[in-house]
Amino acid sequence: MSEATVKSALLSYQNLSVSFGSGRREKFAVRDLNLDIGIGERVALVGESGSGKTLTALAPLRLEPEGAKTQGRILFRSTRSAGEVDLLTLSPAEIQDIRGRDIAMVFQEPMTALNPLFTIGNQIVEAVQVHQPLLRKDECIDAAIALLRKTGIPDPAQRFKSYPHQLSGGQRQRAMISMALACKPRLLIADEPTTALDVSLRLQILDLLKELQEEAVGDGGMGILLITHDLNLVRHFAHRVAVLNKGRLVEAGTTQAIFHHPENSYTEALVNSQPIRDLIPVMPLAPVLLTTEALSVSYPDLKKRKGLGFSPLRLFKPSPRSEVLRRVSFSLRQGQTIGVIGESGSGKTTLGMAVLGLLGDSAAEVHGEVDVLGNDWRQLKSADRRAMRSSLQVIFQDPFGSLSPRMTVMQIVVEGLDVHFPRLASAERENRVLDILREVGLDRTALSRYPHEFSGGQRQRIAIARALILRPQILVLDEPTSALDVSIQKQVLALLSELQKKYNLAYLMISHDLAVIRAMSHEVMVLKEGKVVEFGETETLIKHPKQAYTKALFTAAEIS
Repeated sequence: MSEATVKSALLSYQNLSVSFGSGRREKFAVRDLNLDIGIGERVALVGESGSGKTLTALAPLRLEPEGAKTQGRILFRSTRSAGEVDLLTLSPAEIQDIRGRDIAMVFQEPMTALNPLFTIGNQIVEAVQVHQPLLRKDECIDAAIALLRKTGIPDPAQRFKSYPHQLSGGQRQRAMISMALACKPRLLIADEPTTALDVSLRLQILDLLKELQEEAVGDGGMGILLITHDLNLVRHFAHRVAVLNKGRLVEAGTTQAIFHHPENSYTEALVNSQPIRDLIPVMPLAPVLLTTEALSVSYPDLKKRKGLGFSPLRLFKPSPRSEVLRRVSFSLRQGQTIGVIGESGSGKTTLGMAVLGLLGDSAAEVHGEVDVLGNDWRQLKSADRRAMRSSLQVIFQDPFGSLSPRMTVMQIVVEGLDVHFPRLASAERENRVLDILREVGLDRTALSRYPHEFSGGQRQRIAIARALILRPQILVLDEPTSALDVSIQKQVLALLSELQKKYNLAYLMISHDLAVIRAMSHEVMVLKEGKVVEFGETETLIKHPKQAYTKALFTAAEIS
């Protein structure tokens, strides 16, 4: 849709400002925002964390955090009024009537947005009943099942009875969309609706939103406001793009114009924030640091066990098990990065946890060999394995979740030294902490601060410092940049690449972001349902994939 074909505005932000505090302490999260979303139009709002994207999305439904002060106007063309209404002037009862019925929202994380105590079907039925009280209960149930079917959930009548935890990530997001569309809203606001999904599921969800929007054209045309930091999806989805920086709208225009001819320097930097491949070849005689041979992991299959019924003989029979990792073999050499890709549920994270030896206390059953620095990792005694952990470290996906909020940066980073090198003098420990913080781009002022006082990118740098202070030879990177904006992601990947070259580190990098894998990996392992379906040199595999599954993954990521 071009600028010329955009219909009249469905939602119009006019000089919107959102601030916190008062007087000299007043801080603006959004300032003087002017933006229109047309009837039947798809607009993407992009920018880094803290740019004001989510507050802009929450303002029309009056869901701003407590203490927020909102100024300006948000005009909306409702079906129940003769003209436009200013959403900021409505009473709580009036805005409640608009929520869900006229304006619906799909949140970033469905597991926190959905009630875990109620089935998916009951939650959709409730959304229908709130705004259509004259419908009978059976009519609401039929409508809910029809919505689940429309959003592509298999066996919708059965899934109607499922609880959120019984659905996959993609299915939960589809259920959220079903709930949002239950009352045929005129405007759908989607706040990072695909962040937790792998690349193929992301495109499926956005293609679904396109289809549902096209079906709604006869009802006046549904507008969509997409909040995201995934620029690849924006290219695929949006008619127009609006760019926020520190609460201000710095540029807006057609998707083609923004991506091919950005006028603002910030927009240009954002568009060009794709990770850069800057690898040095692995030395031919580089020693092998990590090997797995026929590594398999299985868990009790509760569904099969439940279906067996009660029998005294079952007490003496092994429980049915489900294999999530099947005979995976690879070798990782010094200075090398092996990237592990695959859809959700393919076994990527299980592989990482098995290599790290972190499945021993769970219900997992592990078979096969894991050799770390010439030692059989699984056969080592606890004391010997603990001593070797300094050589094998991990950086997790969410730095905020992996760093203790009650510990200062000094306490977090020095903890490994206290465990593995307890005889170090306190001056030496502090010097090592300061050296490693400087390596990752932080300074002495960070020592006494807590994780919540840092940005996402800075928190990930702290997590990297915590791992590197032990001078490991192998790092397992489990989605290390998926929670970061593209520009911060680029910085962290550049840091990891620089550290690998400097210390000759070996990386096992797990990610669903194929651009990250392409930039960082010498070789790529493709997992599907726990099996290795393809393994080879990165560029060769990307240009000449042999398996249909691999081709589909690369196509979904638009890698060529």
